[in-house]
Amino acid sequence: RRYPFLTPGPGVLFLLPEHLELDPFTTPTTKEPTIMERREFIKSTAMGSIGLGAADLAASSSRTDSAQAATPKILIAGGGFGTTFIRYMAELTGKPRPKICYLPTASASSEVNPTRWYENCAPLDVIPSVQRSFIASTRMDQTWEEALLSVDGIVVSGGNTLNQQVIWKAHGIDEVLRKAWNQGIVLGGASAGSLCWFEEGTTDSRPIELTKVECLGLLAGSHSPHYSSEEARRPDYHRMILSGELKPGYACDNNAGIYFEGTEVRRVVHTRDDAKVYYVSVQNGEIVEEELTAEMIE
Repeated sequence: RRYPFLTPGPGVLFLLPEHLELDPFTTPTTKEPTIMERREFIKSTAMGSIGLGAADLAASSSRTDSAQAATPKILIAGGGFGTTFIRYMAELTGKPRPKICYLPTASASSEVNPTRWYENCAPLDVIPSVQRSFIASTRMDQTWEEALLSVDGIVVSGGNTLNQQVIWKAHGIDEVLRKAWNQGIVLGGASAGSLCWFEEGTTDSRPIELTKVECLGLLAGSHSPHYSSEEARRPDYHRMILSGELKPGYACDNNAGIYFEGTEVRRVVHTRDDAKVYYVSVQNGEIVEEELTAEMIE
């Protein structure tokens, strides 16, 4: 299959370095140390240095193993990333009370969306926050890395995907999000917040008609959000894939989505029965829609 589902892998054992303690050395005060005592001191000091070096090496190795063990995770929806999807994202973090950050770049950091964000998070045991992209140095005392790599999940808002991508690149947020993905911080969102993770897709960010937009490329292929809820989405996605303007990819209705581990589909989900997810490709010169079986989440 072109979108294989992953099976759970074996658990990862993290080895923590032992804490080494050296007994304090007390120099005799009643007599000069003998040659033998000096030799023992030098030997003891050398062995202690070796021990400390081994501990540092073990700690470094542990940090490397931990970083390598992180599983990149992305949870998308075609539209409607509400309380149910936020709850599922929180579960994917594996944390008892995860810190989930809302990044409303595509909506120009409007005050309406953050308010709705806090309302959607209110029933959940999470620590919600909002990180605006339209900032001033006098009001933001953290770097983008400090702000975005200190949370457990990041939800990207809907809105204008083209503007979002331009702003992210100007600030270097695109590279910070890539680091977050590699570190196992769960990424996600709907509409512009789902499209942004793919190589490319359809966007209404320009005047008159849907067009192609290039995005971060964490996930291969293309994407169409709002697949059945907006009249032009399906035919325009078909046309662009058939012509070769877009690569084959995933189309999601509102309230339906996909959970990716790494770059592979791990689970297809929805919050209403008629919300669907498709893999759209070209076979023998014709468009083929293959519906992916979705599981209900609550």
